[in-house]
Amino acid sequence: MATIKEIAELAGVSRGTVDRVLNKRGSVNPQTAEKVLEIAQALDYKPNRAGLVLAAQKKNLKLGVILFGEGNPFFDEVIDGIRHKEEELACYNCSVTIKRVAVDTDEQLRAIDELVSEGINGIAISPTNDARLAAKINELYDMDIPVVSLNTDIPDCKRIAFVGSNYYQSGATAAGLMRLIAKGDDVNVGIIAGSSEILCHTERIAGFRHAIEKYGHINVVETIMNHDDDFVSYDMTSQLLKEHPEINALYFAAGGVYGGCRSVIAKDRSKDMTIITFDQVTTTKEMIEKDVISATICQEPFVQGSNPLDILFTYLATGELPEQEYNYTAVDIRIKENLD
Repeated sequence: MATIKEIAELAGVSRGTVDRVLNKRGSVNPQTAEKVLEIAQALDYKPNRAGLVLAAQKKNLKLGVILFGEGNPFFDEVIDGIRHKEEELACYNCSVTIKRVAVDTDEQLRAIDELVSEGINGIAISPTNDARLAAKINELYDMDIPVVSLNTDIPDCKRIAFVGSNYYQSGATAAGLMRLIAKGDDVNVGIIAGSSEILCHTERIAGFRHAIEKYGHINVVETIMNHDDDFVSYDMTSQLLKEHPEINALYFAAGGVYGGCRSVIAKDRSKDMTIITFDQVTTTKEMIEKDVISATICQEPFVQGSNPLDILFTYLATGELPEQEYNYTAVDIRIKENLD
């Protein structure tokens, strides 16, 4: 295996110069840096990963996590995953700061600026799908602050990885469940999502709509947004069912499930309504056990919390990018008979 000493001898520079080039530390003449990198690549140089990780102990790395606000219980399990990984990383003097903000790009940008002012080294974020946030992520990358998106993605920016579901496929899975479970020759669906600013919500809807095109008996009546809020969801679901009594199926593409289900119960529609949701939070389990929800699609929230921190730490400690850009979690369908 090639060593830094061998690269230095071939390049005619000091070992310190090679170290600065390979670890992107300090200023090195661009032509010298290019020569060192070419030699390292030709020799298939691989850094001592164990040594680099140990060296990370001296850096006192700080990782930041930005999640959506307190209203969505799904993120409680994500935080469990974050805390678990935080305990593992503590022995490398790596700390984690969590900020929870509303589904609002301005608040996310403020949270990023706060973390940067605190000397953060890397950020995991559940982003809104906004060009301003994409520009900020590019700016962070240029500042050597890597970003991993979690739970929902943001396209066309320099985030180094995504951890979460394949939401388009999940939407198609929801359509398949609707085809198998819903009763009658005509299935009229009301779609209830959180926000059009969140890519995972719009992708779940897109995947669902595309899949039902081949099912002639399933029709989408209307799509509404409840901002992942149970109280808003109750009111909007009530209004939806009042305006469209023909609706006999609901597809919850985000949070606010409990409020929407309470509305269905209040209108005495639970026996003739097919409801497909996401995640296995306590209130959703309750509605499945009461035969209000037919099935829910889970997305490994614990992994969504822990894996982004692992990717960030590895990148900051060793310079290694993850093997794949898209790190999809498993699709796990739960019904009454297989709840945890």
